[in-house]
Amino acid sequence: MKRKLIQALFLIAVNCVPVLANSICENRFEEPQSHIVSNDNSEYRKLARDIFKELIEINTTSRYGSTKAAEAMAERLVSSGFPKSDIQVTGADPLHKNLVIRLRGNGKLKPVLFISHLDVVEALRTDWSVDPFIFLEKDGYFYGRGTTDIKNEDACLVSNIIRLKKEGYIPDRDIILALTADEEMGNANGVSWLINNHRELIDADYCINPDGGGGDLKNGKHSTIVIQTSEKIYVSYKLEVKNKGGHSSLPVKDNAIYRLASGLTRLANFDFPVRLNETTFHFFEKVADSESDQVKSDIMSVLSASPDPSAVNRLAALSAYYNAMMRTTCVATMMSAGHAENALPQTAQAIINCRMLPEDNPDNVAAVLKSVLADSMISVTRISSPFLAPLSPLRDDVTGAVNKIATAMWPGVNVIPVMSTGATDGKYLRLRGIPVYGVSGMFGDIDDARAHGKDERIGVNEFYDGVEFMYRYIKAISTEESH
Repeated sequence: MKRKLIQALFLIAVNCVPVLANSICENRFEEPQSHIVSNDNSEYRKLARDIFKELIEINTTSRYGSTKAAEAMAERLVSSGFPKSDIQVTGADPLHKNLVIRLRGNGKLKPVLFISHLDVVEALRTDWSVDPFIFLEKDGYFYGRGTTDIKNEDACLVSNIIRLKKEGYIPDRDIILALTADEEMGNANGVSWLINNHRELIDADYCINPDGGGGDLKNGKHSTIVIQTSEKIYVSYKLEVKNKGGHSSLPVKDNAIYRLASGLTRLANFDFPVRLNETTFHFFEKVADSESDQVKSDIMSVLSASPDPSAVNRLAALSAYYNAMMRTTCVATMMSAGHAENALPQTAQAIINCRMLPEDNPDNVAAVLKSVLADSMISVTRISSPFLAPLSPLRDDVTGAVNKIATAMWPGVNVIPVMSTGATDGKYLRLRGIPVYGVSGMFGDIDDARAHGKDERIGVNEFYDGVEFMYRYIKAISTEESH
């Protein structure tokens, strides 16, 4: 799931609050004094554009797969001087392979991994005003399927690792880049396959996942960059009531639909308790400074050891995003009941979709649901296997570089840690003990999110600035002096 779709909801909720990044955690970087944009990298801007164009024009929807794109990028890397032994095109499915490349360092620090998926969702020519698989530059934008989700980041990472190689850069740690398959289709052949079958190729101190980070433009202004450190956990349950049924002309009070409806009403009036983690605590701490007196007071109560229930309720009513950041949530999403118009229902079912906090667990959630439903005739069955991926702890060497570079390139931009309410490929790595941080310098218009939609596009300047941001960021986190 593309981060910007989730981030759009976040920024609407918080009204683009001005939160200063440098107090997310104490960092060792000096604050830059002015807006700095490099003008001497035209060769690499062209390289990034050429790679971007090539990737957009390779159809990597599920039916075509990612292998052709992975092989095309491998050829570029070989021609740029990377030894073939450091390039792997691998995967269980011939059509859906991954590219893993390693820029070797001197070993002073443990490797760092960057991931970005090659696959894109389907795009029909009849739905678009332009051909979605022809790269088009028009009116200050690059158009094409994947321009924001997420071939812009693929091109960014490949062009930067080639640039570093050509410049003779020797990092203090190996830099690993994995361009992966199947993120949009469940990840059977992508990051999940790599970590389970070839961990040695991607094992790292931590991972940077641009799909979980990035920035937003509001009225043309660079307003916010997020650093994703965690994701809520997806799990669904089936509620079911069985009944002997009968003829509809002889109704009785013991009706499967009524029982289920009564339980759902109790669930609708229930909220899980507030439980903040490191990320959400810092998030609310910074948001509070720019809110109105009442909202600020309510947030400060939420941050206290004993939140006032009235303050929690007001905050939850104000913003669905605030509510989701505070607690585990469960909501009814589907229902089915009965088998005939003239028969009493023998079965009534509902699907409850929950988004758990990273520190919660599905057995606890099921127990809470049973308690709230308060009816032994309503069975609760988990119907999905959740990824119990932990929170990635905030660390200075990751966030400090974002703060420094973002402030240099976009003075006044706000850098905020977030817990995504959706999911990315990062969960597979967190589950296996590799911390993941969503970081990107790509910006998009908060009021014009087009990922997965018609006429997907990214601003030309925003693309080039994003490439420059990542170049600086890769160097910053792969240099011992920055740690």
